[in-house]
Amino acid sequence: MASVVRMPSVLADATEAAIANWLVVPGGTVAIGDPLVEIETEKAIVEYQAEEGGIVGRLVLAAGEAGEVGAAMAVLIGEGETDADIDAALGGVTCGAP
Repeated sequence: MASVVRMPSVLADATEAAIANWLVVPGGTVAIGDPLVEIETEKAIVEYQAEEGGIVGRLVLAAGEAGEVGAAMAVLIGEGETDADIDAALGGVTCGAP
């Protein structure tokens, strides 16, 4: 089942953060603990690791884009899942990074 990776609360006072650099590409496979993305706040750049495994189906936020804590950053999918599964997981949001 497609799983949305959401912007974490990387610092106690931060309400949003930006994608500094993606460490994965769509179609790539990740395991729990693999580095996914570098997230930038006003005070730090933090590496965020996968909390579950899967295939990177879509990057929702591009490098340089900011999102609020809890916003979708990416979607992980299972073998055989399609864009329709990704769209369903996102609730119909179809825009995002290439």
